[in-house]
Amino acid sequence: MSKLITCEEAVKMIKSGSRIMVGGFGLVGCPVGLVAALAQTGVKDLEIISNNLGGPGRGLGVLVRQNQVKKVIGSYFTSNPEVVKAYQEKVLEVELLPQGTMSEAIRAGGAGLGGFYTPVGVGTKIAEKKEERMLNGKKYVLQEPLKANFALIKAKKADKLGNLLYSKSARNFNPMMATAADVVIAEVDEVVEVGGISPEEIVTPHLYVDYIVLKGGN
Repeated sequence: MSKLITCEEAVKMIKSGSRIMVGGFGLVGCPVGLVAALAQTGVKDLEIISNNLGGPGRGLGVLVRQNQVKKVIGSYFTSNPEVVKAYQEKVLEVELLPQGTMSEAIRAGGAGLGGFYTPVGVGTKIAEKKEERMLNGKKYVLQEPLKANFALIKAKKADKLGNLLYSKSARNFNPMMATAADVVIAEVDEVVEVGGISPEEIVTPHLYVDYIVLKGGN
């Protein structure tokens, strides 16, 4: 099973300055094992695309606390006061995107689209420096697609090919992120034989998944 590697082997591929998508809504659906291993590497100047940055010292919050993140693109960061403090001290760049816009931008990145026009954010700071266009009498702004060097995602189960099944709301951003990165690493709770996941349950086909990490595995 060539796709199965350890967390330590996985994060060795990530270098300083990499752009990384990380799944999860808070800690739900976040690949916490991979994030913890990444925090041990000491890589710097990371650009993270994620809904938020965990909590203080939890999930992606560990990377913030250790000054490993240079920029973050996402929707909701005030749940982690350390993110707010880092932004105020100008050691962390924050790019806010409405949650639906971020989801669609990731989907566009995975689909190979050049971007899309949305009315969300028109007339606000979010729309500053973005192209505007009138369509059918309504103003829209252009949102460019989001792609990354790596996607760290979390699934409930994988088969030995790398087909993925997710658990309820932990599915969140993970399937989209799996389509929009050069290298996709999935942290899973369980690995089963091929055929152990029915075709109807598969959400992310194995062709999108480069490596699998078993949660708690060394």
